Amino acid sequence: MPLIENRDIVIVGLQQWYTPIGSNCKNIALQFAQHNRVLYVNSPLDRRTILQQRQDPEVQYHLQVVKRQAAGIVPIAENFWNLYPDRVLESINWIPFTPLFSLLNRVNNRRFARSIQAAINQLGFRNVIIFNDNDIFRGFYLKELLRPDKYVYYSRDYLVAMDYWKRHGAELEPKHIAKADVAVANSLYLTEMLQRYNPNGHYVGQGCDLSLFDPAQQQERPGDLPPAGAPVIGYIGALTAMRLDPEILLQISRARPEWRIVLVGPEDEVFQQSALHRQPNVHFLGRKSLPELPAYLQHFDVCINPQLLNEITIGNYPLKIDEYLAMGRPTVATDTKTMRLFSNHVYLAASPAEYVPLIEKALQEDTPALQDARIAFARSHTWENSVAAIYKAIAETR
Repeated sequence: MPLIENRDIVIVGLQQWYTPIGSNCKNIALQFAQHNRVLYVNSPLDRRTILQQRQDPEVQYHLQVVKRQAAGIVPIAENFWNLYPDRVLESINWIPFTPLFSLLNRVNNRRFARSIQAAINQLGFRNVIIFNDNDIFRGFYLKELLRPDKYVYYSRDYLVAMDYWKRHGAELEPKHIAKADVAVANSLYLTEMLQRYNPNGHYVGQGCDLSLFDPAQQQERPGDLPPAGAPVIGYIGALTAMRLDPEILLQISRARPEWRIVLVGPEDEVFQQSALHRQPNVHFLGRKSLPELPAYLQHFDVCINPQLLNEITIGNYPLKIDEYLAMGRPTVATDTKTMRLFSNHVYLAASPAEYVPLIEKALQEDTPALQDARIAFARSHTWENSVAAIYKAIAETR
């Protein structure tokens, strides 16, 4: 049984409901809505978005809501609604001084809160729980303005490492966390960060939808994989130098020319221009659709996550690891605080030099029993379990 049910929950955050890609917040909202009434609030339009994305059909619809020409509350499912806020915010992040930014941000928050309050009144919500998905600025004053029964701050990325958030977020996020009734995070690193500012900081784990990743379904070998016969060392995900270390991949390819290094995903400019493209045993296969990925994973001998250690990556939870393990694949990854949760099932490299010997070890030690253990571990990371931990954190907060 859920710890919280028959409540009214308002979700604000960084991702619009209509964005086609999935997100933690959307999955959490779907879980909340199984036992509660839920209002998922899209980010309000700001002047810059209107100027730059006016031709987007969703922005056009949102503008109709602002002009009172379309309904702002759109049903998604039973007891689940999506709100297009009917107030426009000012684009203020360019302001260099945080005190002035905060003054104007309060004005933006008041506009945003009025839209949310009107929807709360229209739906007849009472004693609401507000769940803020990492929106440092637009949600900063919502606790004071909307006076919820509980205000929950959810951290899933170390945002203040990024330029957009750093200027004002370095000062404002700790204050935001401190005034939340409860703060929750999906990684141990972020949980420790929350607990520095709020004693009610909790680790709630990460949920995953692994329904596509079923190793019992035999998949044909994709035609663009190198021919069978040599070990295939594979990575799936965006190839971006902000998060991945191309030097690790280069070291692996040079140290073991007999291995085939297969990289599935779009490349940024650094990867496009890297020496990896001159390595005969490195294969760039480009972006693949989600349903295609299990076939590639099934034919990888070892999966890797050669993650850089920096402010952006150190606190993140790499969902790809659960996908690798759900297919039973032996996996080598950069050692981080969050990855230590996987230490019984993943080989952790404390330095780039450890990748080659750990990949060799993974190739040698793989057994059906280890594969079964990996699969079971990955499948314990459900959205039901993560949301149950969120419910528990809220219920224990007085």
